[in-house]
Amino acid sequence: MYTVCALYHFTRFADPAALRGPLLTLCEAEGITGSLLLAREGINGTIAGSRAGIEKVITHIQGLEGCADLEWKLSEAAEQPFGRMKVRLKREIVTMGQPDVDPKARVGHYVDPADWNALISAEDVAIIDTRNDYEVAIGSFRGAIDPETSSFREFPKWWEENKHRFHNKRIAMFCTGGIRCEKSTNYLMAQGVDEVYHLKGGILKYLEEVPRDNSLWDGECFVFDGRVSVGHGLEEGPHVMCHACRRPLLPADRVRPEYEEGVSCHLCIDDYDEARRERFRERQRQIALAKARGEKHLGPRKD
Repeated sequence: MYTVCALYHFTRFADPAALRGPLLTLCEAEGITGSLLLAREGINGTIAGSRAGIEKVITHIQGLEGCADLEWKLSEAAEQPFGRMKVRLKREIVTMGQPDVDPKARVGHYVDPADWNALISAEDVAIIDTRNDYEVAIGSFRGAIDPETSSFREFPKWWEENKHRFHNKRIAMFCTGGIRCEKSTNYLMAQGVDEVYHLKGGILKYLEEVPRDNSLWDGECFVFDGRVSVGHGLEEGPHVMCHACRRPLLPADRVRPEYEEGVSCHLCIDDYDEARRERFRERQRQIALAKARGEKHLGPRKD
């Protein structure tokens, strides 16, 4: 069993590049895989490995300037959910494309999972899912509004076009682990929205703490690792990944005529020409060969 750690923290790193080498070296020495993003605004990512190794990485990050209050959540995976370890330098640790957004200045009111149901059941509250459309498609909170955005960068435009719908409403926002809401609540407050709330710890914390019988969550929660989705109690869900378009699929989707492992599914069958699909087939053949030899292939594309 592998320990999976989703983490983030907003702080001011004077030189993120100087932090990359020691962090990567530690992760590789401890057999940790996954992806960490470093930017001047902080750190974000998901990693997996032994519990002891994960704890060493958390301790290392907490020792970085301004990171003592690092936010992280642990869960488990039966198989290694990542093929390798990457530590990348980015302009933003979660891309919104709004240079004036500053979660360190102020954010919305945090709401603990135990209090979330009462908030989102109130008649004067509008619930907004800040995640991408393919994430929302497999699960969300009952009554939540789906902005139908394909990336977080599109959220400000969506708000500008739809803000008239929320006059005299309190706004409750949520995302997978909480990081997107740090930015989206700050953004809405700057737009003049007085009462903005967000789920502390995100969907993952809610699914971990709120019993299924009391839950207002329907479906599964998409996660950015090999598990693809999790449900209540953070148990692995039934979804698999289409390695062509990176969208989650149910087992029934894999028996549809459009599905070809590593090449296409019913959601992307018209997105790629035959030349591109042939490249996907060659990649899939290499993955199969590596598996037959007992070797680890780096896996599907990550773009």
